[in-house]
Amino acid sequence: MVASGPFDFDLCSRNAYLESKGVKPPRLTKTGTTIVGLIFKDGVVLGADTRSTSDTTVADKNCEKIHFIAPNIYCCGAGTAADTENVTGMVSSALELHRYATDRESRVVTAMTMLKSHLFRYQGHVSAALVLGGVDLRGPHLFTVYPHGSTDSLPYATMGSGSLNAMAVFEEGYKEGLDRMGAVKLVARAIRSGIFNDLGSGSNVDVCVITRGKVDYMRNYEYLMDKTVARETPVVYPPGTAPVLKEKRWKINSTRPSEAAAGGSAEAMDVS
Repeated sequence: MVASGPFDFDLCSRNAYLESKGVKPPRLTKTGTTIVGLIFKDGVVLGADTRSTSDTTVADKNCEKIHFIAPNIYCCGAGTAADTENVTGMVSSALELHRYATDRESRVVTAMTMLKSHLFRYQGHVSAALVLGGVDLRGPHLFTVYPHGSTDSLPYATMGSGSLNAMAVFEEGYKEGLDRMGAVKLVARAIRSGIFNDLGSGSNVDVCVITRGKVDYMRNYEYLMDKTVARETPVVYPPGTAPVLKEKRWKINSTRPSEAAAGGSAEAMDVS
């Protein structure tokens, strides 16, 4: 089969043949994240949880899911950690070179176009789902970028395994013209909803507020889970840690099995 265009499907027939012979295909990796964003009166607020998972294992309790794109643009990432970090880093580097060449502020739609073009080229095999927000000369903007390259422009958005829980909070509490404090509280509440109702999301709440000429990245805006202290092994418990509330003793009349089988009896006594 001869490949045409930018995509190569030479291995499709081989994969179908192997599957027909009982070879199990690679299993999709389950990821967990809650990322959100909304537009308020003066800018954009982005929010994310801080739990990184590897299948059923919590790999990192306090990772960063809000990535720098440009001085006026930030991005929340869901999916495979390596993909989100490298895709956002690549776009950030390209925008920096563009600013050097033009001496102009980066536009949010430029970052969105670069992200969607790169992801579409790999047809979803780059597992990066992004909530992109920023403020440029045309005001605040918020976009969602899906792994296959599709995008949306919305006043508020959620992505990740906890997105439905967060969206329920936004649908109930969002209104146009929110002030900064109201927007931050609503974003934090949406992330908490994802953390407490989605097993793949957890730990703490990160919030990033982007306004004209200023960015406030509030790392661990809310601590919902303190760091676990490692236990000392072996654990030595002091006497009296587990008090005895009740004790029962048995008085055995015959101690030999033959006599006990012949008719020995036992009497129970309760000792306070």
